[in-house]
Amino acid sequence: MNTSVNWKKLQNGSDIRGVAMEGIQGETVNLTNEVVKQLGKAFAHWLNRKLNKAKITVAVGMDSRLTGPSLKKAFMLGLTDVGVDVYDCGIASTPAMFMTTVDHDYSIDAGVMLTASHLPFNRNGLKFFTEEGGADKSDITEILDLAAQHSLESIQGRGTVRELDYIFIYSNSLVRAIRSGVKDGVDKKHPLKDLRIIVDAGNGAGGFFAEKVLTELGAEISGSQFLEPDGNFPNHVPNPEDKEAMESICEAVKREKADLGIIFDTDVDRSAIVDKQGNPINRNELIALISAVILDEHPGSTVVTDSITSDGLTWFINDHLNGKHKRFKRGYKNVINESLRLNAVGEESWLAIETSGHAALKENYFLDDGAYLVAKLLIKLADLRLENKDLSQLIKVLPTPVESKEFRVKINTEDFASYGQSVIQELENNLFKDWEKVPENYEGIRVQCKSVTEHGWFLVRLSLHDPVIPINIESNVGGGVDEIASRLKKILGSYTYLDITPFDD
Repeated sequence: MNTSVNWKKLQNGSDIRGVAMEGIQGETVNLTNEVVKQLGKAFAHWLNRKLNKAKITVAVGMDSRLTGPSLKKAFMLGLTDVGVDVYDCGIASTPAMFMTTVDHDYSIDAGVMLTASHLPFNRNGLKFFTEEGGADKSDITEILDLAAQHSLESIQGRGTVRELDYIFIYSNSLVRAIRSGVKDGVDKKHPLKDLRIIVDAGNGAGGFFAEKVLTELGAEISGSQFLEPDGNFPNHVPNPEDKEAMESICEAVKREKADLGIIFDTDVDRSAIVDKQGNPINRNELIALISAVILDEHPGSTVVTDSITSDGLTWFINDHLNGKHKRFKRGYKNVINESLRLNAVGEESWLAIETSGHAALKENYFLDDGAYLVAKLLIKLADLRLENKDLSQLIKVLPTPVESKEFRVKINTEDFASYGQSVIQELENNLFKDWEKVPENYEGIRVQCKSVTEHGWFLVRLSLHDPVIPINIESNVGGGVDEIASRLKKILGSYTYLDITPFDD
């Protein structure tokens, strides 16, 4: 084993991510087969400590990345070398790999997904699950510390490998959920009959949803695109937040005169939809839509979101839906953990969702599952058809800002975290008189801009992982974003280690 591996550098919050093959100039490959085999051994020992169980079974899946097959083989070899039995699930989705751990037809102790979500084609990584949910940041640190020890002996003999087409089982569970979820009066076997639904998988792992779910429910899926897994991602990045990807699915819906469009990210833990007019329903609109569904089922409950959601969304949840919006921190694990915490102290919360499309529902193990989110919306769509209504009508009163933009200000110093925090803290003392700090903010500083030429807000926060200060600005008047940005530039321009050139774009 190469002792020069920088194991800590492989940690990305609650995931492991690294460069798995050459691709972008200047990047060093650090997620090799050898490294991943060692991670398999380390994960087995971590599980053994956690479960106090000699014989362990792990399910392993991957997305469509080019390095997936070789890294999966290496990881499984690491597991079997120390005595773990393995189910090889082939191409799967991240949510499906969690579901293996709660499937009573199998005695699977943990699920592992090889994926790097929407990152470039040459990256890869690992996500880990037990029946308690996804690994936390501290768990990843422990696994990497174990990997660094190198001498990881066998726990019990040698493990076996069996194949398991779990995405087929997972798809059937979605079909059953939709059939059982629709109202009386809806065709239970084919609740999506006479609907044309376009799926765009971006050549990631989500292509299964078209044939294995929608067709089974009676939908017409012709016109769906990029369903075949291809780790070169030749058509567009599989990412509902990507502008090109969203434009592609919107055009497909209009071209095919479809009733709905569905787009997934690479490993299907995120999604977004497109209405029949070809309008994207993502970010604030997607949160509003699923909030309307959940708050109809659980009136007055709390919806937890990340920090960059709009003021209009808060009005929609609090005043229009009579729910409670808690704007928390960026990071899907943060919003999920906050929703779990609220439930633990007696505040009912059934939905935790990020603007990125990570959505976790209490009824589904608080798992961020893009396919389950879509399934929930399809149930509502089938019900609404009884009244000749459409999903987009549920959010027709959602206020939308006239302008919105994100600026990413780089921090050019090695100790970027502490420097960035000091900038944010000092900003509070340098606000203009017509700017007002928003109370009960859990990340960075959020400010209301009350002048008639601005009429909006901004949020300045520190990136979770990168030497960057993202600044989100929204305005309800034309030119308002530029007005707010120009005044922010005056304040931030005095900091030596900030690159404020994004304000000039």
